[in-house]
Amino acid sequence: MGCFSFIKVMMILFNMLIFLCGAALLAVGIWVSVDGPSFMKIFGPMSSSAMQFVNVGYFLIAAGAVLFALGFLGCYGAHTESKCALMTFFFILLLIFIAEVAAAVVALVYTTLAENFLTAVVVPNIKKEYGSQKDFTQVWNSTMEGLKCCGFTNYTDFEGSPYVRMNGTFPPYCCYNSVNHSFVEPCNSVNAHNMSVQGCFKQLLYDIRTNAVTVGGVAAGIGGLELAAMIVSMYLYCNLE
Repeated sequence: MGCFSFIKVMMILFNMLIFLCGAALLAVGIWVSVDGPSFMKIFGPMSSSAMQFVNVGYFLIAAGAVLFALGFLGCYGAHTESKCALMTFFFILLLIFIAEVAAAVVALVYTTLAENFLTAVVVPNIKKEYGSQKDFTQVWNSTMEGLKCCGFTNYTDFEGSPYVRMNGTFPPYCCYNSVNHSFVEPCNSVNAHNMSVQGCFKQLLYDIRTNAVTVGGVAAGIGGLELAAMIVSMYLYCNLE
């Protein structure tokens, strides 16, 4: 019974932390959705690098809601010794774990397919919105400045965009000279082609691969915590009368 009580307390404390993290993510997600530009100003250019691929605000709200519910179920199940809550907690965590493993496999094996899919979605938006939609333009500018990249694939993504039609040039980030850390002017098609600045998708992949040990360590740590939580919840479930 001493071991059971200790594990029960640890389960409550662990899920209390998940509950609070979920609440924090919900709050940040609502903040980003309501006032994205101020969020980027506070956290800097790199905070916007993922905003080309997902709606960060809604993503954080969804993730926060899942963690919030998961933390509540874990705390409630352990505290009241409810078999139903513990089993629900276990199955939700199992589904999340399977989804994460599947996403990792798809990301590793089908990177080219993912790039083609995102290109078909993102590039038309750049041609339509960049230079006319303020928040969209600001997000891309912050990303290109932070990652030292140009467009999703390269400078051709901006051809026909409102920015190019109004200014007659491409964004200055597409003519960045990495040797002397300066911008070549004017940033026309010839200079942009000669500079050959990497697209943001490939640059993001390069940064992830460069920090593969850190990314892998974080992923392994999260996976280990999820497995441990599933084992503990099943242990409590099996030892309840």
